[in-house]
Amino acid sequence: MRVLFVVAPFKAHLYVMTPVVSAFVTAGHDVRVAAAPDLLDTIGAIGFTGVPVGRAIPMDPMMSSTEPDRGPDRSGLPVYRPAQTDYRLVKDPLEELRLTAFGSSTLFHHESIYDDLVQVARDFRPDLVIRDPFMFGASLAAREAGAFDARMLWGTDALAQLRADVYGEGGGLHRSEGKEDPMRDWLAPVLERYGHKYDEGVMIGERTIIGWPSWTYRPKDVDYVQTRAIAFHGPHRTEKWMYEQPERPRVCITQGISHRDYDFGRTALLDTLFEAVADLDVEVVATFNGRQIASATTVPDNVKVVDFVPFNVVLSTCSAIVHHGGYGTMAAALVAGIPQLIIPNIYWNEKWWASIALANGLQEQGAGEYVADADQLTADLLRENLVRVLTEPSYRENAARLRDDHLASPTPNDTVRVFEELVAARA
Repeated sequence: MRVLFVVAPFKAHLYVMTPVVSAFVTAGHDVRVAAAPDLLDTIGAIGFTGVPVGRAIPMDPMMSSTEPDRGPDRSGLPVYRPAQTDYRLVKDPLEELRLTAFGSSTLFHHESIYDDLVQVARDFRPDLVIRDPFMFGASLAAREAGAFDARMLWGTDALAQLRADVYGEGGGLHRSEGKEDPMRDWLAPVLERYGHKYDEGVMIGERTIIGWPSWTYRPKDVDYVQTRAIAFHGPHRTEKWMYEQPERPRVCITQGISHRDYDFGRTALLDTLFEAVADLDVEVVATFNGRQIASATTVPDNVKVVDFVPFNVVLSTCSAIVHHGGYGTMAAALVAGIPQLIIPNIYWNEKWWASIALANGLQEQGAGEYVADADQLTADLLRENLVRVLTEPSYRENAARLRDDHLASPTPNDTVRVFEELVAARA
């Protein structure tokens, strides 16, 4: 079977896909990974065969230019911890869909990408296309090759959620006919240029691979293929201290790969994070690079700053983790069986990435806390929540339960078998 993966130009998104890509490779399938040219070195370093599509994207200025208005300053106001579905209460879903079409077309779909994807489809003739949910143009490649079309999520299925809010649940392939559809207005002319028609499958695919646990929010009426989220960190080295048990409780603080690599969005202030832990009897491992740490006024004595650390190693020695709510961090924390404290970016943006749904789910499961969005975080609030999860046994017990559930979920190898059967049934 020939399998084409199409990934958005984020290293973090590639790392989400990597365990599934590897499973197809080791199962003996012919696999290609298509991405913007500036991601090809990373793809090659992992050991996969990369295919350039589109052009290199200057992510910092591009992401900053497409960010919507952040809204009023919320510092000092009562902390608002939304549920994943709450955005519909504060913003028009159709307007959100317009912003999604604008952002996706502007950021990830330079005009040359369509010709490139069609050429890859004609040359490689994939039987299966698995695409990043941002890479709508990859549905064109699937149609051109007559391939099975699947998405792989790195976050909450916000698009399915949004389209259900705009057009209703269970609307089928032509659910937006007769109504305004910004995604159709953008993509239908592209598809028609190559002899294909727009329908809801361009948005949702025929199946959707999801690694987020069943206790996190997901929309109805989507054909999901559950897979186990596995943390992949790319090429790295380990040091002895990372896997040795510390003398004091160890806490990890991170804001993830994307916020480290690119300067967009609003993350928690390092001074706030460090003030929260400075007077606690804990050892803190903080993963920040030079640009990030330069924003801190001081680094407390109990904080060890490292540019990078493999979470699948160091979290086995930790008692808790404070993070932004990303896929890889969540996956490693679930395997470690430790409580998680989530501090998302500002809600106007984070509702698309998954941290809100993860924070909601962890709190409902009693295995962590939704502390606050980054713009409402205070040192006192973080300290209070961290002390609670470190001292109340129920958090660790519930995190251990979620670990067992996670390890019982289908593996990427199981995911390969699902698609082998689906593709074979179509032949």
